[in-house]
Amino acid sequence: MKAKVNQDGCISCGVCVSTCPEVFRFNDAGLAEAYQDPTEETIEAAKDARDSCPVSVIDIEE
Repeated sequence: MKAKVNQDGCISCGVCVSTCPEVFRFNDAGLAEAYQDPTEETIEAAKDARDSCPVSVIDIEE
């Protein structure tokens, strides 16, 4: 599984980072990024982060 954040549309709200810090974090530019691929243990939280993103910039490929 792969998680990606379209940083061009990221508004730095932090929803994904707070929902699933095991997969998402802020980079040096203050934008969210997927720094680790979701695992079986984190996939549900990663999907919750994707679904909660107010600008729909998270993609999870299974």
